[in-house]
Amino acid sequence: MIRPIRLGTRRSQLATAQATLVADALRNLGHEVELIPISTTGDADKVSPVEQIGGTGIYVSALRDALLAGDIDIAVHSLKDLPTAPVDGLVIGAIPVREDPRDVLVARDGLTLGELPRGAVIGTGAPRRSAQLDALGLGIECTGVRGNVDTRIGLVADGKVDAVVLARAGLARLGRLDEATETLDPIQMLPSPGQGALAVECRSDDTAVLAALAPLEDAATRASVTAERQLLATLEAGCTAPVGALAEVVEGEDGPELWLRGALGQEDGVRRLSANGPVDDPVALGRALANELLERT
Repeated sequence: MIRPIRLGTRRSQLATAQATLVADALRNLGHEVELIPISTTGDADKVSPVEQIGGTGIYVSALRDALLAGDIDIAVHSLKDLPTAPVDGLVIGAIPVREDPRDVLVARDGLTLGELPRGAVIGTGAPRRSAQLDALGLGIECTGVRGNVDTRIGLVADGKVDAVVLARAGLARLGRLDEATETLDPIQMLPSPGQGALAVECRSDDTAVLAALAPLEDAATRASVTAERQLLATLEAGCTAPVGALAEVVEGEDGPELWLRGALGQEDGVRRLSANGPVDDPVALGRALANELLERT
């Protein structure tokens, strides 16, 4: 491309760090990139529960509006924040290699989840996390929290909660992994669909930008998150619903295959199922596992 690529990003420290990763990758390919900060509904209201201020999409709608208006050329999203429904005129031009998708615990006194005493309070704004923590039967209490990484970890430091649960990828991208006291095994806590992955969105008719983004694409990550997001879409659930999913490309008897695990929170607990299928049809795998979860509810 001759002209600079205008990259829209949320103003938060984490969003800026993620956008900078993409910008640097494009610069290494010889492109000039300009970062353009944009405020979103989720950034403006850091207190209200997500479902009260618009639910799915509160962190992406302003970026998408800027894309459609031609004010920016690409937008970098945390894929877990991106609604599953497509938007006319926009496309995910690249999904780079995924960071570790697991959740981490940041607890007082360096404690792990199993070491927290009964009655301990864990801060999380995600029903997915609360449902899975409750299902472990550890006698802990979950309380809703919002805010950036500093705000949430600050609640632990100030003694307002005993621990918080965060996405490991976010701490890694901020260079703060040493503050995690435990990385949670997916057997205990399946992550949000798409967690750890970035989506680089652009206009579907912008062939020059699509060509520039093509080298950033990672096929295995794309297949994995497509299966996870299809499971979410089939369950007709938004990002605030108690749905966990994790897909991985693994080596099967006849070559690479996609392995998908899903969890759906219910009043009487959490349903967990897994399935495998071909790497080249992640949509069918996500849909099939979602339908099986629905049949078991």
